[in-house]
Order: sequence, then structure tokens, then C-alpha cells
Amino acid sequence: MQRAAPVRELASPKRQRQAVYSACSFEPRSTPVIRLPQGSWWDWDVVAWGAGQLRLGAGYDLSYAHALELVFSDPVFVMCPSAFQDPVFREPTPEEVRLVDRQVDEPPAVLVAFEADAGGAVPAGGLIAAGQLDIVQGTVFRYWREDLAAGERLAPWVTPPTA
Repeated sequence: MQRAAPVRELASPKRQRQAVYSACSFEPRSTPVIRLPQGSWWDWDVVAWGAGQLRLGAGYDLSYAHALELVFSDPVFVMCPSAFQDPVFREPTPEEVRLVDRQVDEPPAVLVAFEADAGGAVPAGGLIAAGQLDIVQGTVFRYWREDLAAGERLAPWVTPPTA
């Protein structure tokens, strides 16, 4: 499991606020755009979203499995299509930073922005603010299998067939 570097990690809430506003005035930022491992990550969807965690799955075809997950712990702001293709991750705009800042008490440790094809006439925007981001690789089957190899697992909604 690869842990992505926090987008903003500053000592105090006051310094965090200063970083948000300096970002809005187009000063240089040290907020990295997330980098995905090599692979075919064309097809994406929301795998799980519950209290304390948002999990996005990606692969070349989500019909049977996915092989990459972005796991956002402690999400505080989520604007994301439920299914999308070919996302382009980018640095959040000053307007997006202000939007999140107005919605939450403190700037989040992670702020991820992207544009993707969600089936509409124009690309859909995505914006996710969270306490932490983990990038997890491994095959996650979307159907029941008993013979899982090391590193393989089942999607949260998969259950054994009934007799």
C-alpha cells in the first residue's frame, strides 16, 4: 500500500489558513497532484462510501474487478460522480480551495481535484477533501470467488451465493 503525501501539512491552524489564502492569491504552492502507479486506470467508480471513508476503484474494465483504489480517510467534502472515465488529476483552483474552506472548520490534509468523462456534454469536476489518502493496488473481484490468491480480495458488496 502506498500512502500519498498530504496535500497540505502545516503546523498550526493559523498557518493552514494562511496557506489556503496564499494559494488563492496564486502564490507558489507545495501541494502535489496525486501520481498514480503505472497501469490502465481508465474506468472509475465509487466502491464504498461510509462514515469515515470514501473508496474509489479503478481499472481498465470494472465489469469483473478493479486493481487500484484511492482510499480517502475522514472525508470532509466530496463532489464526485459515482462513475467516470479517464480522470485528469490537477491542482485545485483557488475557487475550489475557497469552496472547501467555507465548508469545513480547518483546511484538510488532502485536497484532490480532477476532471473526468462522466457521460455528459462537458467533463465533470471532482473535488475531495479528506484527512488522509492511501493508494492501494491489488485485484478486487466484483463477484464471488472462493479461491483468492495472496493480495486478492472481494468488493464490499460481494457475498457468497445462497444454496
